[in-house]
Amino acid sequence: MKRFLMIAAIAGAAIAASGTGVAAQSSGEMRVLTTTPMDIADGKHLAEMDCAGCHNINGISTAKGTPHVAGQRPAYLFLTLKEYKDGARSNAVMANAAKFLTDDALVKVSAYFASLDPAPVPSVPPGPAKPDPVEAGKAASAACAGCHGNSGVSQIPGIPSLIGLDPKYLVDAMKAYKDGQRKNDTMKAMVAALDDTTLGDLAMFYALQKPERAKTPSAGDAAAGKAAAASCNGCHGEGGVSGSPATPSLAGQDAQYVVAALTEYKNGSRAHDTMKGLAGALDQKAMQNLAAYFTAQVPQAPNVRKPLSTAEWVERCNRCHGVNGNSIDPRIPMLASQRVEYLQKALLDYRARTRRSGEMAAMAAALSEADIDNLATFYAHEKARAVLFVPLPTK
Repeated sequence: MKRFLMIAAIAGAAIAASGTGVAAQSSGEMRVLTTTPMDIADGKHLAEMDCAGCHNINGISTAKGTPHVAGQRPAYLFLTLKEYKDGARSNAVMANAAKFLTDDALVKVSAYFASLDPAPVPSVPPGPAKPDPVEAGKAASAACAGCHGNSGVSQIPGIPSLIGLDPKYLVDAMKAYKDGQRKNDTMKAMVAALDDTTLGDLAMFYALQKPERAKTPSAGDAAAGKAAAASCNGCHGEGGVSGSPATPSLAGQDAQYVVAALTEYKNGSRAHDTMKGLAGALDQKAMQNLAAYFTAQVPQAPNVRKPLSTAEWVERCNRCHGVNGNSIDPRIPMLASQRVEYLQKALLDYRARTRRSGEMAAMAAALSEADIDNLATFYAHEKARAVLFVPLPTK
């Protein structure tokens, strides 16, 4: 059997009509099928009947949400059509188009579209990329700096530090102010206009700042508070460093804020059954001692990683999809010059696991809305390049 090497052809070059290689699955293996000019002509005829209404006969879609298929990798087209035919992918229109086609017909349609010139780069240049979440969070934090400090380290007694907190906890806290579960008119007004994305960006910015103790005084006795703190370790962690995203770290927190929070839990103005029971047994002096102990502890950064930049995500995607989205693996789709909204939906579907692929679901799980928009925009504006399948003699 011959071995096949795939090399990228120059932009605009079509796959050769005579001897076009279409790899198909056979018992889990890839085997080579060759198509003739007559096969491709048959594929065009089938495409006119079943595909052109959505994808156009030139394979370049003008319908929003419908992908370009011109110049797409023939094996990928064949395998995808097989999935629609067999019900492995759920799309009624595609399933109806493929269900009456034989495997031979699917090969011919795939070879036809693969032989076409890929879609050109959109004539309209891309708009500005959505900002990096950390940079967006930094910009949004300017409105918070007056009270919480430039990096989220409190310098005003009674104002909490925002560093050392898991993003989930901080987002939940801001939402509690927004919907009135936590009573603070200033905070309610500050977060009222912030959407979930901005809240997440803010929380990520503060989570990535260098942990420092609050720059505020403490009125209590830290040594006396240490014994009482033993009952807090189960939730807030040893030394006030929480291991749970839902529970705040207390290490290095402003002491006056800790006392105020305990007081609110005790009198019921901040609702939390567990904390109400624990705080109910504390008098003012015990609260101050407990707060002094936690304030003296060394805060630690939460276990979160800085989000990848668009360039870093592209580098990861290119490992499978080829340089700038020009795949040279016959089973993996070309992304370059694809419709932007189609790429966005595909990534959202992988993230939601409504489109099945273990590898893609794992990749998409970590993508934010901004990541998805930026990636889709990047690949949609890259020049698509056809590939040429070249037979090599056996050794």
